[in-house]
Amino acid sequence: MNFGEMLRNRSSKLKALIFGLPTILAPGMAFAQEAAAEATDAAAEAAPDAAGGYTPLGPEMIVGQPEPGGIWFQDQHSAIGKEALWMHDAVLTPIITVISIFVLFLLIWVVVRYNRKANPNPSKTSHNSLLEVVWTLVPVLILVGIAVPSISLLAHQYESPPEDALTVKATGYQWYWGYSYPDNGDFEIISNMMPEEEAISKGLPPQLAADNRMVVPAGVPIRLQTTGADVIHAFAVPSLWFKIDAVPGRLNERVMQIDKPGIYYGQCSELCGARHGYMPIAVEAVPMEQFNAWVLSQGGTLGGEEEEAAAAPEEEAEAAGEEPAPAV
Repeated sequence: MNFGEMLRNRSSKLKALIFGLPTILAPGMAFAQEAAAEATDAAAEAAPDAAGGYTPLGPEMIVGQPEPGGIWFQDQHSAIGKEALWMHDAVLTPIITVISIFVLFLLIWVVVRYNRKANPNPSKTSHNSLLEVVWTLVPVLILVGIAVPSISLLAHQYESPPEDALTVKATGYQWYWGYSYPDNGDFEIISNMMPEEEAISKGLPPQLAADNRMVVPAGVPIRLQTTGADVIHAFAVPSLWFKIDAVPGRLNERVMQIDKPGIYYGQCSELCGARHGYMPIAVEAVPMEQFNAWVLSQGGTLGGEEEEAAAAPEEEAEAAGEEPAPAV
C-alpha cells in the first residue's frame, strides 16, 4: 500500500468519526435538555409557592394620603403619631386659641375704652405690681405646661429601635428611592414615580403612586435607616408622623411601627434638585406572613436563615468532635 492509499483510508475514518459524533452525543444532549426543561418547570412551579402569600395591596387599602381641601393633620396610624396628634389637638390648639382670643379682646377693649374721644385725659400710671407679677407668672406656667408633654414626645420620637427590629435602609437618589433589606439578604428595590396615566388606570393617586413600594410588616418595630447617594433628601410620611433626613455620607435611623396593614404615601421633603417634586414614597404594610412571602419572591432570605447556614458547619464540627474552623 502506497502513501496515497494510506492517506485516503485515514481521511475516510476521520470523516466517519466527525459525522458520527453528533449521533453518539445526541442521546446525552437530549437528556440534558430534558433535565433543564424539568428544572425550569420546577422553578416556575416553586415561584408561585414562594410568592403565594403575597398580593400587592389595591387602592381600597390606601390608608394614609393627603385629601383635597385638607387643612389639618392626616389621621395617624402609629403610636408616636397618635401621641403627637394628641399633643397638637389637646394641648397646643386650646392654648393658642385662648391666648389669641384674649389678646384680641384686650386690643378691642383698649381701642374702645381708651381712645382720645372716650378718654381725653390719659392716666399717668407708670407701673402696677400685681399686673406685672401676673403677666410674668402666667406665661411661665403656660410654657411649663407645654414643655412637659413636649419633652416627653420628643424623647419618644427618638427612642432607639429594639435589637430585634427589622432593618430597612432607604437611600435617596436624584430622583428616586432605593429600599434595601440588610436582614433579608440585602437585596434592593428601586422605586420611581408611576406614570400618571398608569396610576389613574389602577385607581391610585397620581404623583404619589410608585412602581415599587417599600413593603414592611405591620405591627412590628422597624429600624428605618436613611442616607443620600448624591444630595440631601428627606424621607417623610405624614400619616405615620415620620420624617428623617437622608444625608450623603451619614446614616440616620429612627424606629417606625405601623399599626395596621395598608398603603401610606409620603414625599421627599428636602429640596434636592429639578425633579424634587417627583420622588413619592409609597409604604405598604402587610401581615408578617405576606411580608415573608414578598421577601422570597424578591430573591431575599428570611430572618435567621443566614445565621442557621453560618452555624451549620460549626454544629457539624462539634458533632464530629472537631474544632470549628475560625471565621475569616
